[in-house]
Amino acid sequence: MPEPANGCALVTGASRGIGAAIARGLAEDGWRVGVNYRSDRDGAERVVDEIQSGGGKAVALGADVADRDAADELFKALEAEYEAPVLVLINNAGISRDDLTPSLGDEEWEAVIDTDLTAAFRLTRRALKAMLRARSGRIVNISSVVGLRANPGQANYAAAKAGLIALTKTAAIEVARRGVTVNAVAPGWIDTEMTANVAKDLLEAVPARRAGTPEEVAACVRFLASEQASYVTGAVLSVDGGLAA
Repeated sequence: MPEPANGCALVTGASRGIGAAIARGLAEDGWRVGVNYRSDRDGAERVVDEIQSGGGKAVALGADVADRDAADELFKALEAEYEAPVLVLINNAGISRDDLTPSLGDEEWEAVIDTDLTAAFRLTRRALKAMLRARSGRIVNISSVVGLRANPGQANYAAAKAGLIALTKTAAIEVARRGVTVNAVAPGWIDTEMTANVAKDLLEAVPARRAGTPEEVAACVRFLASEQASYVTGAVLSVDGGLAA
């Protein structure tokens, strides 16, 4: 089983919102955490300060995960910082470039696919090297409810998030015998900066009639990264107030 004392955890896109909550939660569970950010260095440093103030260990790591070399650079930096392998990987980094399919441009399509799907593949591939050697590891991919049900104006985002679910299931069965689990969490409407401009009347479509919190998503991720989830792999856990039911 992955033990915090034997490794460290990397959370991509962790300077705010869901990623920040996951980083704080894993630190509370004893993991030494790499807090990845693309441009919000101040936000990442705040997350690191919060973790350290609570007695945990964390380091901010700047990199655009869409860059081809980012995965190797992030892993080398984090492994050097803590002299330990990455045994928990949370692929959380994501962007959106919304538009209806007839007017969605190639640039908007490629940017979302590169960041939300291709980057997760590269990071997963890199993580599995050490995890398979250790016969221990946890990978959790942050997908979305739109990977499970249609949402107009998000063909690129939905394709990326649905692809992430397929990647999760395939990788999971490939490495299941080696003590490594690969799962996905599919959040619905979560109260973050990314959803700040979403019309509030859309909450009427959510059976729970409220937005979720980053901490509620983080709680599910913490379970999937734990010893108790050792027999859970290839699963997609919806955290959406019943939206995809």
